Amino acid sequence: MAKLGAVMEKHKPKLGPVARLLPTTAATTLRKDREPPLVIDGPFAETKQQLLGFYIIDCASLDEALEFARELGAVNPGGAYEIRPVDVLFAGATTS
Repeated sequence: MAKLGAVMEKHKPKLGPVARLLPTTAATTLRKDREPPLVIDGPFAETKQQLLGFYIIDCASLDEALEFARELGAVNPGGAYEIRPVDVLFAGATTS
């Protein structure tokens, strides 16, 4: 955790919220593909992969985002980092 903290401190001027997700056993899912919607415990995803958390960082380019992910990966081996653009939704309008 200290090594991750050092990478995060280095990128602090551009780093937005960072969230660590609780285990899937703490999840509740609203299944809206039926009427009435069904609320169930857990996501019950048919996958071995899980999203553990996410970083929001303001990067000027994909290369800059990749460098941040490489630094995180160097101090936190295993797993994968998926890089995805984020858009903010405000009541019928987007920022892009």
